[in-house]
Amino acid sequence: MSDEVDLDGAELELTARLTTASNATFVGLIGDREVVYKPSRGERPLWDFPGGDLARREVAAHLVSEALGWDIVPRTWLRDGPHGPGMVQLWCEIDPEHPAVDLLPTDEVPGTGWRTVLEGSDEDDRPVSLVHEDSTALRRMAVFDVVVNNADRKGDHVLALADGRRHGVDHGLTFHVEHKLRTVLWGWIGDELDDDETAALRRLRADLDGDLGVELAGLLTEEARVATIARLETLLGAGRFPAPSGESSAVPWPLF
Repeated sequence: MSDEVDLDGAELELTARLTTASNATFVGLIGDREVVYKPSRGERPLWDFPGGDLARREVAAHLVSEALGWDIVPRTWLRDGPHGPGMVQLWCEIDPEHPAVDLLPTDEVPGTGWRTVLEGSDEDDRPVSLVHEDSTALRRMAVFDVVVNNADRKGDHVLALADGRRHGVDHGLTFHVEHKLRTVLWGWIGDELDDDETAALRRLRADLDGDLGVELAGLLTEEARVATIARLETLLGAGRFPAPSGESSAVPWPLF
């Protein structure tokens, strides 16, 4: 694919609509680059999140991902489109044969390389387990989710790419000033952050007082920016992965 296409100014041509998405979501092309497009006018109001901010929160999540240096969120930006201004994100081709998060019969959970989050029963009363990879990429995604206060890390929001990379998508429910963390990536509760994770978080904290803080000020409320700093400092102070807290569910529903 060409790197010369003007992703901000070239025509965005829609090719499909994702009918399973909660908000209006389209697939399209900018030149030869496939993208996801979510127009702001297609957002569905939520009782616990401010309306009209989904696109900006998605872009803010990408900026935090870039500042951490972990390549968690695909390139995401604001621009106009056929249905008005909204969020645009580069499309990712997934590897459906090797999901990073899965729901398996409990007796089929691999002995190594995976972490179990929940155990339960299926519709036939057979034991099943919600599991995810025990990988550096997913550890980093879990840390990222704590910082941005991700309220919607479903299993399908973790994309397993064929080249081994893992991307996170759908970050519209982030940066709330109240604790909202709902995720399927609870496999490291209580584990200490490693040196690389701690160093990245410290860089992020410094960036929030610099250029990143300025960029986020154009996307988030001041209260949301301050709350992000507070979460980051709490995580650094604890030095370990948190456990669920608060009265709301610790996992999103549905899980996928």
